[in-house]
Amino acid sequence: MHVLNPDTLEPTAKLLHEVVAAGLEHKTSEDVYGTRATPEQLQALLLGDLPDAPSSPEQVWTEITDTVLPYCVNMNSPRFMGFGDTGGDTASLAAGLFAVLAQQNLINQSFCSPSGTFTEIAVLRWLRGLLGYANPPADQVTSVWDAGGVITYGGTGSNTVAMMLAREHAAPGTLAAGVTDPERFGLIVPRGIGHYSVKSAATWIGCGTHVTEVDTRGFRYDLRALAKAVKARRGRTMAVVAYAGDSRTQTVDRLCAVAETVREHDPEVWLHIDACWGLMCALTPRLTHLLDGIELFDSVTVDPHKVLNVPYGVSALLLRDPASLRLVSSYSDLIMQEDFAFGQVTPFIGTKEWTSLRAWAAMRALGRQGLAQVMDERLDRARRFADLVDARPGLIRLNEPDMCAVAFLVLPAGHDPARPDVDRINTLNRALHARLMAEGRWHLHQFTIPDDLGRVRQGAVLAPLRFVSINPRITDEHMRQVLDYVTALSQEVQP
Repeated sequence: MHVLNPDTLEPTAKLLHEVVAAGLEHKTSEDVYGTRATPEQLQALLLGDLPDAPSSPEQVWTEITDTVLPYCVNMNSPRFMGFGDTGGDTASLAAGLFAVLAQQNLINQSFCSPSGTFTEIAVLRWLRGLLGYANPPADQVTSVWDAGGVITYGGTGSNTVAMMLAREHAAPGTLAAGVTDPERFGLIVPRGIGHYSVKSAATWIGCGTHVTEVDTRGFRYDLRALAKAVKARRGRTMAVVAYAGDSRTQTVDRLCAVAETVREHDPEVWLHIDACWGLMCALTPRLTHLLDGIELFDSVTVDPHKVLNVPYGVSALLLRDPASLRLVSSYSDLIMQEDFAFGQVTPFIGTKEWTSLRAWAAMRALGRQGLAQVMDERLDRARRFADLVDARPGLIRLNEPDMCAVAFLVLPAGHDPARPDVDRINTLNRALHARLMAEGRWHLHQFTIPDDLGRVRQGAVLAPLRFVSINPRITDEHMRQVLDYVTALSQEVQP
């Protein structure tokens, strides 16, 4: 066995230098993929049997560079414009490497993670403060129950814990007794723009699929329809979910109005905000007004790995009332019953990696001023891309960007605005996205959304392409080039 000790320090350091150099070369490349391959080709290449003979760490690394690395996607490429998950913040990369080497386990504090636990609490407090949740003074933080949230490995995990809290709030003791009346645990969500994790979470925690989808206008709740749904479902709804930056157009709902509408008709229902993208609004004065009212919600999910350019996966669930975490606490003599053992308050997570250090480092390095500057640059970049789309014949933009997302369609030849052929439009744009994915030179995201602004036909379900402006490596020239590429490609795939 090859293990790190004083005798192997020098060759291990040499190997890790090679790994870091290769990783940095990968992340700084302009290419989205080094080599493109089909799933069948990769299956044949990588799904072999476990070898009988041992190999040295150097041999294993050589195999990775030959058979794995060439096919990895590079989301830090300026041609990858579909998400914001670049993982390119320098301070965060350094912190992430250190956290892997330090091997701290935040399940317990005293002997598993003496200092790491407190950096995680610091991150939670910073995020809470940015969003407008109250924090006790630092010297009055006496346990994990005062931290006001938990770090998870993604927005899906954070949303699932939020739904557990909503269930326990609606029917205390269900954690122990089990779900006996699943129709009591309904969800209200906006139609057509929500994230799958909320509905899935309800099934994962045994509540079934009692979901009421409410119509939207401009990618926000239709408040009259929301009021009607809340009244109709009173006593049978465990949570109403709104989005501060939905997962398609990143539109921020009218949070005060949503909270007031729900509370008027059902004061007891749990209010949850998915702000995985909306964390960005808290970081620049230009957008903070969009979060007015977020402090009225019982829980909020945020994703630093979407917004702060930090490596996967760092998400946080933040709670208006920190004590509500006791609703889903765990007890085991394997978890130290000590004040700062996070294992008591992390459903689904036992061994707890020190992922929060990545967010801590990025936020510490930038500070409030640097964070605001980064966010403002993204806003300006998104606006410039929207202007490029608007100025180009044959393209139509579907949203007014609150943050970084611009959804647009390429229109087929002969398109008649008075009589739009929605099927033909969607066929063209799906074919475009399929070619983009197959060629791998550029990446734009695709999904379905309702045409809430009536840009093609009010209420039609459309399949646009989406640009996201988060990557600081994206230049105006890249934006022009991807539109040139998509426009030229559309001539080849016309339906």
